[in-house]
Amino acid sequence: MSAPRVEELRRGQQQGDRRSGITLPSIAILALLAVAVSGCTAAVDIKAAPDASNPGCATILSHLPDTIAGLSRRETTGISTAAWGSPSGVVLRCGVAVPGPTTLPCGTVNGVDWIVQESGTTRTLTSYGRTPATEVILTVDDSHAGAVPAALGSAISLLPATRRCVGHADVLALPTD
Repeated sequence: MSAPRVEELRRGQQQGDRRSGITLPSIAILALLAVAVSGCTAAVDIKAAPDASNPGCATILSHLPDTIAGLSRRETTGISTAAWGSPSGVVLRCGVAVPGPTTLPCGTVNGVDWIVQESGTTRTLTSYGRTPATEVILTVDDSHAGAVPAALGSAISLLPATRRCVGHADVLALPTD
């Protein structure tokens, strides 16, 4: 059997290879579909927290919203993690160390207490009084800062609160004499 001639190969490409039924345009369409299905954005690489395998994290993760302040949820690589926005404007890690009493600012949004830390262009919110604790890191942007803890509250509040934030008004007045 002799090798096919160049003219036969070209004719097969133009008319489609009758032996396999696959044409070059079909292959190109399949390749484009594969790219479209796989998505254009890669998964966000987030390191899992030490207690990420805590069953409470599964409860939280299964109730997280698809969007927060107009930011769409993205796929992540770490267990018990989530991210919203492209680039990620909001990153969540469940299973971080449970914070003890602190002098850092602590506020309540929709029944969930959050310890707030700011550093440069990021704000870190850590749930307070619930185990496992959840950390949320967001870009300091007042346009969606309040929407983030409000949107996460329904998922975080599924875990029972064992402690609450206290403020100056909650502390007994001590004698000055």
